Amino acid sequence: MTRTVLVTGGTSGIGRAIARRFAAGQADVVITGRNPDTVGQAADELGVSGAVCDAADSGQVAALASGFRELDVLVNAAGGLPPEADGAGPALAAVAAEWHASLRQNLLTAVLTTASLQGKLCGGSCIISIGSIGAERRGGSYGAAKAALGAWNAALSAQLAPNGVTCNVISAGYIAGTNFFHGQLSDERHRALVAETHNKRPGEVDDIAEMAWFLASDGARHITGQTIHVNGGAFTTR
Repeated sequence: MTRTVLVTGGTSGIGRAIARRFAAGQADVVITGRNPDTVGQAADELGVSGAVCDAADSGQVAALASGFRELDVLVNAAGGLPPEADGAGPALAAVAAEWHASLRQNLLTAVLTTASLQGKLCGGSCIISIGSIGAERRGGSYGAAKAALGAWNAALSAQLAPNGVTCNVISAGYIAGTNFFHGQLSDERHRALVAETHNKRPGEVDDIAEMAWFLASDGARHITGQTIHVNGGAFTTR
């Protein structure tokens, strides 16, 4: 039976890799993004469907949800670092803007998308949200938003698990080959991030995609309410 999969933020980076993995598994995949040109190009290249949607806009999310009869896998991959303040205006206003942007991009996107679509989920469905090692250390407003994502996920799991829906967060470590750092990652910082791992290599988008594929498999039906760390040992739970 063909599964229906929605990946928010699926035009690049981790979201794109996850969409590609599910498409390779013969799923009916829909990706979203905010830019029509980017969405169309990525959908064509991946051989999936695309929908323009700002996952933090309740009206756009509701319109997106109306296009689904049912959904097997929801991947909340939309997110990222907030834009840097331009230095203009009161300093306190810049702090507020940064925190609002982090929460909007990395928490509200997942909450609104899930709320709009959870009625389309059935027994055997799963929700996967992309977190970050930044939730554990030195994450600032971005890390705080990702930490809140984990807390929300735990509550969501308690709510939906009786209906046969699993809910998990994949907490990604440093992943090379994405635009997460907006081209501002120095060679020195790259080496430091790799040195923190046990296996001495940066993560790859496919590391996260394969974990998402597993969490959506029959072998993961008893895994729910968890934050699963995929970081090469850069952060351990013991």
